[in-house]
Amino acid sequence: MVAGVFLARWSLPALIRGTSQIRLDARQAPHLILWGVLAGCLWAVANTLTIFSIRNIGLSIAFPIWNLNSLLGIFWGWLLFRELRGSGNIRWLSVVGGAAVMFCGATLLAVASSAATGSATAARGIIAALSAGALWGTMYIPYRKAYLTGMNPLSLVAFFTIGELGMMLALALTEAGGVIALWRQLVEARDVLFWLMLGGFVWVIGDLFQQYAAKYLGISRGIPLSNTNQLWGLLWGLFVFGELHGMAAGHYMRVIGGSLLLAAGAGAIAVASVTRAEHTQWRQAAEREATRYGISQEFLNSGMQERSTADSAISPSRSWIDWLLVAVASGVFLYLASIARAPQISFSWPALLLLSLALLASLAASAVVLFRATRFQ
Repeated sequence: MVAGVFLARWSLPALIRGTSQIRLDARQAPHLILWGVLAGCLWAVANTLTIFSIRNIGLSIAFPIWNLNSLLGIFWGWLLFRELRGSGNIRWLSVVGGAAVMFCGATLLAVASSAATGSATAARGIIAALSAGALWGTMYIPYRKAYLTGMNPLSLVAFFTIGELGMMLALALTEAGGVIALWRQLVEARDVLFWLMLGGFVWVIGDLFQQYAAKYLGISRGIPLSNTNQLWGLLWGLFVFGELHGMAAGHYMRVIGGSLLLAAGAGAIAVASVTRAEHTQWRQAAEREATRYGISQEFLNSGMQERSTADSAISPSRSWIDWLLVAVASGVFLYLASIARAPQISFSWPALLLLSLALLASLAASAVVLFRATRFQ
């Protein structure tokens, strides 16, 4: 999966902006390369923990629990980057109330998972999901440091994925018992690698939208809003893969009710719009970052005032390196698709088609709106 993430993290920015724009951003704020790699390492460990949580308590239950990373996002945004300061009592109440509702939803889901499986298995799954959420919540600190000072999301994710791939490789080698053992497992699973890498590629597309949300709304709002993906997880788990099938009606009500509570809490946080007074606080945090790392005022202003620097104002061009990255990524996926086989799992075709169409419609609408607002520059 992470190999698919790596290919997408470099090929999509190369196609949309060109690697020359990534180099310009890195030259203006070179310290963010290290922060991006660190965030990628945190993501890889958290992503590994989600595998164990899904295995023990299922997707529809684990998904909302690890999305408690919203709470950490709110805390770090307030503590480190002056988010929510100057926002007013109503917006503060909306954020705090939303966080409380999310906590109640997560508690309801934990109770449902404990009743649905053996206590030891459920406990391991819950701990893994909560740990993943804690790591992801901390991972948003590099995001905000980068976007306050003007870096484009498409630039940061390119460095982010170096940490992802490096840490995931280290974890895989440790778990498998060495290079030869890992290679043997990959060869044996070669007919399903396409689906795993495709999952990584699709995840990157969604994550790019989350990156823009973190840039323009801040992590205290953007992260909870993007965590409404828990409803997609619930829909796929229940209707496509038949999770919780045969359980008592009370268990269904706890899972669905907990997910809806989490979504409602995230919505309450998301509607607490950013005020001018809060933007002033953001500016102070950005000035502090610029002073600490020696970032030029021109680059800082480009991010805060939504205008281009002299260098980035030049229309992005595609070099042979960009087209090579796109060609390599496409070639890898085409080859793996040619040897892939459909996984032998039961699922509902009608539900899969309906959710896929809804997903594609949402993707198209969001992409059009974001392009009109930012031109991805």
